[in-house]
Amino acid sequence: MPSMRDSDPQVAEIIQSEQRRQQETLEMIASENHASPAVLAAMGTVLTDKYAEGYPGRRYYCGNANMDSVEQLAIDRACKLFGAERANVQPHCGTSANLAVYLAALEVGQKIMGMNLAHGGHLSHGMHINISGKLYQIVSYGVREDTERLDMDQVRELALRERPNLIIVGASAYPRKLDFAAFGEIARESGAMLLADIAHIAGLVVAGAHDDPVPHCEFVTTTTHKTLRGPRGGLVLCRGNWAKKIDSAVFPGIQGGPIMQNIAAKAVCFGEAMRPEFKSYAKAILSNAQALAAELLAKGWRLVSGGTENHLMLIDLRSRLPEVTGRDAALWLEQAGIVVNWNAIPFDPRPPMKSSGLRIGTPALTTRGMGATEMKQVADWIDAALMSGGDAAALGRIRKSVSELCGRFPLPA
Repeated sequence: MPSMRDSDPQVAEIIQSEQRRQQETLEMIASENHASPAVLAAMGTVLTDKYAEGYPGRRYYCGNANMDSVEQLAIDRACKLFGAERANVQPHCGTSANLAVYLAALEVGQKIMGMNLAHGGHLSHGMHINISGKLYQIVSYGVREDTERLDMDQVRELALRERPNLIIVGASAYPRKLDFAAFGEIARESGAMLLADIAHIAGLVVAGAHDDPVPHCEFVTTTTHKTLRGPRGGLVLCRGNWAKKIDSAVFPGIQGGPIMQNIAAKAVCFGEAMRPEFKSYAKAILSNAQALAAELLAKGWRLVSGGTENHLMLIDLRSRLPEVTGRDAALWLEQAGIVVNWNAIPFDPRPPMKSSGLRIGTPALTTRGMGATEMKQVADWIDAALMSGGDAAALGRIRKSVSELCGRFPLPA
């Protein structure tokens, strides 16, 4: 930061302020994590100076020998880590990765079947205001109202009736395991291709803490910054026969020059995820989520589907605070130093910008080294903050305690 402070003190102060915020608060947004120092270091390198349109050995600019080396390293590591035949590491985000699959595999106007956004899916799986919903016919499956879980018989019935060209299995707010094998059988029976979007659970998958989608799917997409703890970005994995079309869909289909410092950071991330300690980390995410869920349930909070089998959980605020919106509750928690996001729950009577739920995750706290003891304390604070009714003094007292806990668990350094 010395050069930044000298050249642009305003930006330097904003960055330092964000570092303080992260250090002094509990980051519990399920889609966020703390990247390692090595990942952060790779992001701030001279690789940002280089244009590298194309792919290793097939660039449109000179001077790309080192770009070829780092991108090929990222590709090789991704394939090894996930057990995939081919990988494209250039997508800038998870939505771009999904769009590349659509462009490679579908004609405009063909049919996609994905999880309903209101039931825990993702906007890039067919939301009407997203490009996916504008260019393709969308059929949505959802959870049962009585169990708030996917019913694979219902999914199969819908697929056989609608005969989609592509089925997507994946979610951004679904607290249960996904049955990739069952989805694979349904895709084959209905004549569809299968895409698994594992943006949230990729770290759990590579560590063996969640079932593996690769054997069952033509395509797998993910982000690299959630449970993988890498830089913000996307990744497409595919079977070998789709590699050329995927590459063409990414460049020149939807993107121009790749962000090479980001690709280098992805290579670092994949390398870190291959280490034995990463498997222990992923298992700790799960155990922390289950410990936190158990404490919240014991305090009388209803969790969507009754608990969690992955890294996140959804609190139904109506179980104890029927008049409080998710938005208000999330803002109270932020004042207490606990950062979550408000989120719709299945069959939510409120609009998304208010919602009746909170989405809470454990990846970032686990990165900081917190365990079951801390999860119990965090549950106590969440409960107290929510039941305070937004009382500023009460939230301030909790925030002081949160800050003291955070001081014992510094950010990765």
